[in-house]
Amino acid sequence: MSQYLSKKELVKELVKCGKDPVYFIDNYCKIAHPTRGQISFKTWDFQKELLHKFNDYRNNVILKSRQMGISTITAAYVSWMMLFHRDKNILVIATKFSTAANLVKKVKAMIKLLPPWFDQLAAIDIDNRSSFVLNNGSEIKASSTSSDAGRSEALSLLVIDEAAHIDGFDDLWTALQPTMAAGGRCIALSSPNGVGNWFHKTYVSADAGENDFHPTILHWTLHPERDQNWFDETTRNLSRRKVAQEYECNFNASGDTVIHPDNLNKIIKQVCEPKHQTGFDRNLWIWEEYQVDKKYLLVGDVSRGDGADYSVFHIYDIGNMNQVAEYRGKPTTDLFARILFDAGKEYGNAMLVVENNNIGFSVLEKLIDSAYPNLYYSIKGSHEYVEQYRAEQVSNSVPGFTTSSKTRPLIIAKLEEFIRNELITINSSRTYQELKTFVWRNGRAEAQRSYNDDLVMSLAIATWIRDTVLEESTKDLSYKRAFLNSMVISSTKLNTTIPGMEGYKNIENSDRMNQAKDMYRDYDWIIKG
Repeated sequence: MSQYLSKKELVKELVKCGKDPVYFIDNYCKIAHPTRGQISFKTWDFQKELLHKFNDYRNNVILKSRQMGISTITAAYVSWMMLFHRDKNILVIATKFSTAANLVKKVKAMIKLLPPWFDQLAAIDIDNRSSFVLNNGSEIKASSTSSDAGRSEALSLLVIDEAAHIDGFDDLWTALQPTMAAGGRCIALSSPNGVGNWFHKTYVSADAGENDFHPTILHWTLHPERDQNWFDETTRNLSRRKVAQEYECNFNASGDTVIHPDNLNKIIKQVCEPKHQTGFDRNLWIWEEYQVDKKYLLVGDVSRGDGADYSVFHIYDIGNMNQVAEYRGKPTTDLFARILFDAGKEYGNAMLVVENNNIGFSVLEKLIDSAYPNLYYSIKGSHEYVEQYRAEQVSNSVPGFTTSSKTRPLIIAKLEEFIRNELITINSSRTYQELKTFVWRNGRAEAQRSYNDDLVMSLAIATWIRDTVLEESTKDLSYKRAFLNSMVISSTKLNTTIPGMEGYKNIENSDRMNQAKDMYRDYDWIIKG
């Protein structure tokens, strides 16, 4: 467009620009291209549609692939808003202050590169590094994600760049909402970063029509200059998680979850409704009733008592590690001890393991006082399993399982191994939801902020106990059975069926076999331990 316009033409152009941000951007905005230098900004069809959504909807949440020009198109929209509207107060927040400041710089550069006659409409009056003010009263500034960001301000527009990557944004959003109460708008844009964060919850809720945000997904395939060859070449050396995060707009696969997304997808196919939902609070879910020919493992985790977490337990079939029951609730300590006792008795005196951290000891004391017959004990420090009947004779034995800096990585690794190798069947949707938000944070496996991992941790203990304590016990039991089966009673000496040993004698008749069986019953105390 020529810079030399008559007054009538100038007014006409300003009116057209003010009515349509797409017209303004396509005809007058310029950007700095990484290889071509300063060029005119020509919007793609998907970018035009997005600009209209910015105008049509008060709040927008955009799930996007990388390199789609969305931050730039947002900057262009902000430029239009500031120029053609007086007294607009715009705040930009991002994962890093520098990222927010960079978007502000893009807005500033676009305004400075406009034809000179736009100065008659509005021009930069106050120019700072990460903020500036136009002489029509509109201003924009970048802010960190501190708790006082935007406080005491009436915002016309809040731009949240890379919203999924802002740690703990839920609390900040609660503080920012009142600043937009007078009609302020919000644009939240980001690539995915797992599930459970503010951006994920907001987008999913928007997609379901459960909040006032309008959802938009911008997959890499919308870009007219990209095809499968481009995608294959670009992602050739990227991890599965990075591809999901950067290009595929895949929430589940994009997070740094402890359990691989592919394995989480397998679990969701296992999840099913319980046969019974029972208990005083209906939080005891049962998929399979007790069967007399099976042995069971019951692992519980006691709430800290601050209301933030739950008291939970799992019951698993020891033989195939199929989940048969699960509880998650907030009973008192006394009541939870009673629930554990009754559940253990119901499942044939299941081996009962309680995490003994914090107030877990209170629950264990009540189980001991109630004479529960199959409690898990371990040696303090080494965490070696001790049979209950020996616990009183072992001075440093303690009831329950101790989760420490030593055992925590071991049990989590065992949980991951069991799930990866499909050695466990998880039927519970509650456990699945916790696994989805169980992530690596600063090298530590834990629940995402504002989420729980009570079911996950008790399940991790269960897999470790099954693969160590119970596996070793099974091997020991098999050895003892084999030893007893190899022996027969003689009037003179002990005979054996083990070749090469003194007293070796092959058993050839049924009488001698029956004699061995009688001996087995007499010495069954060896197996019972």
